Amino acid sequence: MNTFGRAFRLTTFGESHGPAVGAVVDGCPAGLEICEGDIQAELDRRRPGQGAVTSKRSEPDRVEILSGVFEGKTTGMPVAMLVRNVDVDSSSYEPIKDLLRPGHADYGYLAKYGFRDYRGGGRSSGRETVGRVMGGAIAKKLLSRAGIGVYAHTVSIHDVKAGEVTLEDVIKNPYTNRVRCADLSAVRAMEDAIMRAKQEGDSVGGIVEVIATGVPAGLGSPVFGKLDADLAGALMGIGAVKGVEIGLGFRSAELRGSEMNDEFYVDGEVKTRTNRAGGILGGISTGMPIVCRVAVKPTPSISIPQRTINVKEMKDAIIEVKGRHDPSIVPRIVPVVEAMVALVLADHMVLSGKMGPRL
Repeated sequence: MNTFGRAFRLTTFGESHGPAVGAVVDGCPAGLEICEGDIQAELDRRRPGQGAVTSKRSEPDRVEILSGVFEGKTTGMPVAMLVRNVDVDSSSYEPIKDLLRPGHADYGYLAKYGFRDYRGGGRSSGRETVGRVMGGAIAKKLLSRAGIGVYAHTVSIHDVKAGEVTLEDVIKNPYTNRVRCADLSAVRAMEDAIMRAKQEGDSVGGIVEVIATGVPAGLGSPVFGKLDADLAGALMGIGAVKGVEIGLGFRSAELRGSEMNDEFYVDGEVKTRTNRAGGILGGISTGMPIVCRVAVKPTPSISIPQRTINVKEMKDAIIEVKGRHDPSIVPRIVPVVEAMVALVLADHMVLSGKMGPRL
């Protein structure tokens, strides 16, 4: 499947080392003001080549809107977008094309299709997320019309954890540093953790939190189509993500009901005194901020020798992955996490009838 969503749909296409990657958004209401600059701003947060803590692959990631926008507004037709791959170098993959890279999707692709694009993993590469970010940019612009904001930030890298932060910190501070952390006092230690791993030919993972504000109560369904289930599926659909929690998540298993429950009160509208459920109860939004966290694994491409097999000769082998890779994918996954949450919320807003065929 290369299409995501039911009413607000995103299709992505292209490979890491092919000529281009792109996306098509269908179901966006007509009349939304959008331009390449809106999409470019999100792509710039995701693109590689932004310093020592990211891959040295230097891609400008310049977006071209091919259809679905006229005189600065969406027409209601599919919005097609393209980003051309510029800095492609597949030479480092030739020597290991028959070796399965530990931690990668190589064997899964081979088992399913009997064939794979070994140049950077093809569709399994993190470069596929360019299309998600483009689609997410349109979703975020649409949601902003309804007063909904989606903000993600790094809360840990390896064993370095950020401290308590405010929503204002989450909205502003990740734009000011390379690790996308809202706690500015933790930035240096996070950078150091990434650089130590890089110098040792290794990599590190971390945790990213995302907060959606202004989401109205009533989105989602009580059985199938639960909002939290759709969010979990969307976030788990990001290649490097190995875990998702909503609200207190796994911490809730350690609590009593009296500690976990969010008590209600009225302040012009129904609210809860706490938000341990993360803004969703029974699969339906409560009107409180939606809070999710994702566990991001260490980048699997490392230069430390690892044991594997040569699938052509079907025998044991040693692999050392060369090339340009992120010592930590955490900073660059922040806008991707925002994009996936925005896509889910936009889909549910359109499904609910809160966003019609035109604005």
